Amino acid sequence: MSSVTTPAQRRQLVQQLPELRAADASAISRFLDAIWAEHGLARASLDSYRRDLEGLARWRDGAGGGLEGIDRAGLFDYLAWRTRHGWSPRSNARLLSALRAFFADAVRRGQREEDPTALLDPPRLPRLLPKALAESQIDALLAAPPVDDALGLRDRAMLELMYAAGLRVSELVGLPATAVNLRQGVLRVTGKGSKERLVPLGEESQHWLERYLQQARPQLAGSRPVPAAADGQVPLFIEPSLRPLSRQAFWHLVKRHATVAGIDPQRISPHGLRHSFATHLLNRGADLRALQMLLGHSSLSTTQIYTLVAREHLQKLHARHHPRG
Repeated sequence: MSSVTTPAQRRQLVQQLPELRAADASAISRFLDAIWAEHGLARASLDSYRRDLEGLARWRDGAGGGLEGIDRAGLFDYLAWRTRHGWSPRSNARLLSALRAFFADAVRRGQREEDPTALLDPPRLPRLLPKALAESQIDALLAAPPVDDALGLRDRAMLELMYAAGLRVSELVGLPATAVNLRQGVLRVTGKGSKERLVPLGEESQHWLERYLQQARPQLAGSRPVPAAADGQVPLFIEPSLRPLSRQAFWHLVKRHATVAGIDPQRISPHGLRHSFATHLLNRGADLRALQMLLGHSSLSTTQIYTLVAREHLQKLHARHHPRG
């Protein structure tokens, strides 16, 4: 079979795999229940683990005892198959992380004597620096939505809030209406691993949130009560259908407003607003520990990558303006 390179072709390839066997489905569900109880992983992380484990189980189709019975050679074969068909090193590294957790749990429960991932090295990953927008580009993007209609006012409030608070996309679209305290000027955010943090709001984001809540949200809802989402919370940002926005819907609105702002939509992503938030704070002298708390990073090493971006910015300024740069 020829190599597959596009995401659509890879999805089609996965769809052609055999159906998930009942024994493998049971093993995966048991593992996810255990890891959720032990670590309190977020729903998105659990869904990612499920997709990765189900992909391997369907590829194996019960051979050699299925998912729980696979050996190291079988894992090598599966990783080679994925590489041959265009899965990236980053995607394979995420898969390996899921497999390590799954087989560590199997060894701990006495289902296996050894972990078949023990001698598997993770793929070598390129170091990717976050892509931050210039402050002038941020200004243009935030001004792009037409605020004379309800959807444009909602979009402006979402963009302002994401940049002001450095939110992840999933955090933004998943905000409940109760997360905002405009009187105190803070936002309660539930991040990865269901960890909560309080993020201060600036005057601009508060202004646009107030306008959204007072003008746009009542127009979008009309006389209809906004129903609770799957988590039981009433969403803060809604579609005309009263449903909360999906991550994909927010991705599309960012691209649309970027085009209006004169920014190449291929060079921007929703996560770019979070990167811009962090980079701009560091460029203006923010403390790294404070930035870690604002971003909700569990490890300071994750936050430290932004110092590389800030250093690169300073080097460019020096080269451009210093007489001997």
